[in-house]
Amino acid sequence: MNDTLVTLVGHVATQIDYKETPHGPSARFRFGVTPRYFDRRQDAWADGPTSFYTVWARRALALNLAGSVSVGEPLVVHGRLRVREDPPDGEGNRWFSADIDATAIGHDLNRGTAAFRRVVKTDTPLMATQKAAVV
Repeated sequence: MNDTLVTLVGHVATQIDYKETPHGPSARFRFGVTPRYFDRRQDAWADGPTSFYTVWARRALALNLAGSVSVGEPLVVHGRLRVREDPPDGEGNRWFSADIDATAIGHDLNRGTAAFRRVVKTDTPLMATQKAAVV
């Protein structure tokens, strides 16, 4: 199957929704991407319309995402584009949404700095260790 791979640069629009599932950790968030262009009539840079995507992360990426990212932070997201069509509503309107099944997520270093910390693999999941440390 030919997947459509995309790389998006934008900002985190919502809190990370992290869940432990029977298939492993899962996380999602909304991601806003606003293109910038030079408007020759105004002789200035301008923002285009913002597009929003739901970004999904699984397994280790979900766990690391939940511990590393907050609303408003600039990110680079790479993954598979999935476009869904929701059933028509009562008025016959058709809705489409775009999801990204992320394979890589990182802070946009054009907009700031980041400090990388390698995750040490243990038998105890990271979230359980964090909860135990709080008690």
